[in-house]
Amino acid sequence: MIDDVYRAYLACLDERRFEDLEAYVHDSLTYNGAPMTRAQYAGMIADDAAAIPDLAFVVDRLVVQGDEVAARLWFDCTPRGEFRGVAVDGRRVAFAEHVFYRFAEGRIAEVWSLIDVEAVREQLG
Repeated sequence: MIDDVYRAYLACLDERRFEDLEAYVHDSLTYNGAPMTRAQYAGMIADDAAAIPDLAFVVDRLVVQGDEVAARLWFDCTPRGEFRGVAVDGRRVAFAEHVFYRFAEGRIAEVWSLIDVEAVREQLG
């Protein structure tokens, strides 16, 4: 079932096992319409985890239809320095990511992600 695969993928991210993404992500994929290799995708997420040491992917909403997954992920974390252009500097913030995936042959082939950066700005005044 795709929802089980998706939850295992999130556990892989939470455990920082980026080298294991081959089980969940195709060799090449698109991210917000741009082509990307799995290594680039893993690097992008690893960079986020390095900048946000307490980053955890918490499922708030999950809808699965066929080979597509829609999720609202919730983050309550303390980014270091700047986060998406906002000077957070280690202050705790909470925000959502709305993300849509298309799976092909049981692995992620396409990702569309929208992070609520405005919520971060509002919390920091």
